[in-house]
Amino acid sequence: MEVRKVILNEDEMPRQWYNILADIKMNPPLGPDGKPIGPEMLAPVFPMNLIEQEVSSERWIDIPEEVIKVLRIWRPSPLVRALTLEKALGTPARIYFKNESVSPPGSHKPNTAVPQAYYNKAFGIKRLTTETGAGQWGSALAFACSQFGIECKIFMVRVSFDQKPYRKSMMEAWGGKCVASPSTETKAGRDILEKTPDSPGSLGIAISEAVEAAVSDQSGQTRYSLGSVLNHVMLHQTIIGLEAKKQMEKIGEYPDVIIGCAGGGSNFAGLTFPFVYDKINGKEIEIYPVEPAACPTMTRAPFVYDHGDTAGYTPLLPMHSLGHTFMPPPIHAGGLRYHGMAPTVSQLISEGIITPKAVAQNSAYEAGVLFARTEGIIPAPETTHAMATVIEEAKKAKEEGKEKVILFNWSGHGLLDLGTYDKYFACQLEDCVLSEEEIIKTMKACDMFPKPQKLVSRIR
Repeated sequence: MEVRKVILNEDEMPRQWYNILADIKMNPPLGPDGKPIGPEMLAPVFPMNLIEQEVSSERWIDIPEEVIKVLRIWRPSPLVRALTLEKALGTPARIYFKNESVSPPGSHKPNTAVPQAYYNKAFGIKRLTTETGAGQWGSALAFACSQFGIECKIFMVRVSFDQKPYRKSMMEAWGGKCVASPSTETKAGRDILEKTPDSPGSLGIAISEAVEAAVSDQSGQTRYSLGSVLNHVMLHQTIIGLEAKKQMEKIGEYPDVIIGCAGGGSNFAGLTFPFVYDKINGKEIEIYPVEPAACPTMTRAPFVYDHGDTAGYTPLLPMHSLGHTFMPPPIHAGGLRYHGMAPTVSQLISEGIITPKAVAQNSAYEAGVLFARTEGIIPAPETTHAMATVIEEAKKAKEEGKEKVILFNWSGHGLLDLGTYDKYFACQLEDCVLSEEEIIKTMKACDMFPKPQKLVSRIR
């Protein structure tokens, strides 16, 4: 009998996270003066225990038992073979996915939300602020804060706030407070609304508002929490790939191709970084982060220093970026509407260790519908971008007559995105493509910043 899914016991869950900073070289984050920042500059924004993880170069970092207890609500997550999809495509490829939609909020996001809530609680923090695009990160942090008794305030990108009203309901069910961004509650929000009253918002704007709300609390009991991009977030997500490695070992498999959608990089990094370690050490693997063609951060934007937010509150980060003032088109994959990319993911692209791809919105939904009709789970709009590339690779394997093993991350379900599926079925979704002129214009925001060095981490 063919194995449909591989399950780990709770006692087989990884007890350490993998830290890729032990194995790659990185340009440092910079302050306003263009000099590398120290941990003390991050202290008003993050608790020191998370800052220590952010800058650590230790390869393995222990997962606290208190975090393990909460993660065990849904972890280990299943590794599933997409047998029905394989049959529908007539491909010799064997397709596996890590099903991260089984978490209470329905995505991979609580893998970092839970430890971030725990570390803030341990540091004596009473309140967390954050941003959210499609609402999956906001839902995850509200859930995590409810587990540790912390208040949570979420600034949700306006276009997604309007498109996905039940995400707000989900956050409130876990005790979170959700407001549309840009809002009138912060200077960053008011400045945007003064210039563009009907602004659809962006993750960059929402980050600015959340950071401002945290650092302006005179009590010192509020901190900011980020759901992607930063090193400690990527670290926490590696539990996905570490579990996947164990599961594939159980059935004698190893991937030839690994795929994940990428907006800020967290779900992609979570699955792939443990395998990137293997590739750095000689394994032959193709690794593809996939983004929307409407927000081509990795495939068309340069590797530069840029702010992680629109208002310029954050340090300058070395990353692929369309410019911190970039306003993405209001596509429905709200979690992928970000101007930048995680510095670690950007460094791997710069070195040619991973190869980014871009998918148009309608092609992504076409893939998502095929997966729903074969594997039964309705995927999140973000996840469908990875699925489109999985199908492309499976068809290529058929053309070449090769038995490839394809692994991808099913980063979340789409049960709160059905309005968008309605628009797809009604042929009302548009494919947006940025012109070269638009990219050149928005990139001018980075002209005054230093340029990152070209670093090489591995012997070629």
